[in-house]
Amino acid sequence: MSLLLLYAEFFKIGLFAVGGGFATLPFLFQMADKYEWLNRETVGNFLAIAQSSPGAVGVNMAAQTGFQYGGAAGAFIAALGLVSPAVLIISVIARMLRSFRESKTAVSVFAGLRPAACGLLAAAGLGVWKLALYKPDAAAWYDLLRWKELAVFAALFFAVRKFKRHPVLYIAAGAILGIALGL
Repeated sequence: MSLLLLYAEFFKIGLFAVGGGFATLPFLFQMADKYEWLNRETVGNFLAIAQSSPGAVGVNMAAQTGFQYGGAAGAFIAALGLVSPAVLIISVIARMLRSFRESKTAVSVFAGLRPAACGLLAAAGLGVWKLALYKPDAAAWYDLLRWKELAVFAALFFAVRKFKRHPVLYIAAGAILGIALGL
């Protein structure tokens, strides 16, 4: 795969991953299945790093994936490919904003994009769940789940819903629990 193909792959992801950075996950999982230099476990690790790093999750993941393939040049090209469609589309929409806002077709398109984004995010959530909590190669049914990871997930999910503190606190708590539990 060349840097031009890397750009094209991420341009495609940026064009169709409606819903933000997490919506890129199904596309990245597909890339992991398609190319030998990437795998699903690595995508999961990239997600963990991207979430705990400053910046947009999708751009962080694109840069990490590009770096995995082609070093610093790959990171730049992948991130550029991911954001290019948004820049182009926003530039066009900004010029036509008034007529676009009054268009029934445009309103219908955005109404249809919301459930599409929800579906992409749900698929991404399921993919992350499988990577973090599920062991497909388990010998017995009771070993299908990673129980320690499930306990961390449940505790942090409860804490986020109950206490509504800054996300950095939960990221730090997850890291500390990971170390303490030997995950």
